[in-house]
Amino acid sequence: MRTESLHRVCVAGASGRMGRMLIEAVQAADDCVLSAALDLPLSPALGQDAAAFLGQTSGVAIASELATLAGSHCLIDFTRPEGTLTHLRACVQHGVKLIIGTTGFTPAQKAEIAAAAKHIAIVLAPNMSVGVNVTLKLLDMAARALHTGYDIEIVEAHHRHKVDAPSGTALKMGEVMADALGRDLKDCAVYERVGHTGERDPSSIGFATVRGGDVVGDHTVMFLGTGERIEISHKSSSRATYAQGSLRAVRFLADQPNGLYDMFDVLHLR
Repeated sequence: MRTESLHRVCVAGASGRMGRMLIEAVQAADDCVLSAALDLPLSPALGQDAAAFLGQTSGVAIASELATLAGSHCLIDFTRPEGTLTHLRACVQHGVKLIIGTTGFTPAQKAEIAAAAKHIAIVLAPNMSVGVNVTLKLLDMAARALHTGYDIEIVEAHHRHKVDAPSGTALKMGEVMADALGRDLKDCAVYERVGHTGERDPSSIGFATVRGGDVVGDHTVMFLGTGERIEISHKSSSRATYAQGSLRAVRFLADQPNGLYDMFDVLHLR
């Protein structure tokens, strides 16, 4: 039975691939209820029941009016940076907590999110997967142990429709390892190698990007030493893992005060 004790969840980008995965997860969760569903003003899905693609009736029509999120406990957003910032402002206005899985933010956009976290509770993570965040913890440990004599390279692959590169997850991996080594990623990251590059700087962290097909998300970090190579990989076969991680963030935020959190907070990996 639906009661007021359930987590009331609004989903942004309701007709997209990730939006539908989130709606399916909310519909299947015993402790959550879909309270609103947002999409672009010109979306052909507007007015349709948000769970119609599942052959179900949620009683929630897909809408473009941001005011429809009022009354939700939280909004889950995996859209684009500009759209997410629009939703962020609406969440602040209506006192709705926010879970952000969107990637590709500029430093100024990240600063706006941090400022908004003074007014609402926000989970911001480039990857909501529980497995990816455990992988990040492993990378922190590996980087601390392999701080000398090992070169670090990150290789990531995603589907042909992804618009930002490197992926937010790859960048987060780089940030975690750079922090563990006492470095700043912006000073040691190498995003491309073309022509005569000279010898590799041992303090650098390299990135390689692959785009094609329907790859959900593959990430491999290589620690390359003399006589050995250590690889830590995570491969996603379904977006369902992002949806389930998002619901863990929903449950975590229920009892949290205003502030900016990430999945390490959600999973108690600090």
